[in-house]
Amino acid sequence: MTKEYIEISFPFTSEEQLNRIIASLTAMGFEGFNEEVDFCRAYLLKSEYAQNLIENDLNILFQQYDINYSKSIIKEQNWNELWESNFEPVRIGDFVGIRAHFHPSFNPPVLHDILITPKMSFGTGHHATTHTVMQLMERVDFKGKSVYDFGTGTGILAILAHRLGAHTLLAVDNDDWCIENATENVIANHAETIIIEKVTSAFQHKSFDIILANVNRHIIEANMMELTQVSHDQSILILSGLLLEDEPDMIQLAKQHQWKAIQSLPLNGWVSILFNKTPQ
Repeated sequence: MTKEYIEISFPFTSEEQLNRIIASLTAMGFEGFNEEVDFCRAYLLKSEYAQNLIENDLNILFQQYDINYSKSIIKEQNWNELWESNFEPVRIGDFVGIRAHFHPSFNPPVLHDILITPKMSFGTGHHATTHTVMQLMERVDFKGKSVYDFGTGTGILAILAHRLGAHTLLAVDNDDWCIENATENVIANHAETIIIEKVTSAFQHKSFDIILANVNRHIIEANMMELTQVSHDQSILILSGLLLEDEPDMIQLAKQHQWKAIQSLPLNGWVSILFNKTPQ
């Protein structure tokens, strides 16, 4: 049966305004975002659309910014045409490049050339959060390490960790579409050693050397205890999906769970933060 999605289209006047709206929509459950010059589209699986509740939240949100939005229903197969017409390659220096299968290889070349078919899943390297997480990953030694990618989306961070030499990789999400999409991208990048699982929380019955969580503030707050339980004394944690204004609260929350902030990277109103474990 073909899946259907709710599409919300709205204009924006600044990058800061867009970032705030996306953060609010993410908290409502919207996951796919397609940004163009002066407007954006957001997507939510129709089966997860609690109409009365979300309609009210949407009206309050857009009234706050004096913005009119439109709502429509699109079928799953329409997404390929949408992202294919808008998806441009992403390059992060000489470190990593993200492109679709129909794009030519990067010239000059990058160290890690990753193929991504994003479909409805979040994570193509375009968004500031994915971009800055990958920049932080460049500064971490992944060789021979175990990695836990919580909220994997397209699988892009797990794939990069695989390219950086991680030995054991577990990528999880709570969305069937993300699981399917991440699996496709893992195969396309010859990274089949990545284990992909559907979960409802961050807890696992083992610990990891490196933990990646590029989700959002609310999910991090709900799962910080579990993210800590899957760590050990030498673990590294990278958090993202956070607005810049969330940084002090997230650093304080992490500190309560024995994490010390080592470095943060802001970009376009968003921030990614790298933590080390502190002795108890």
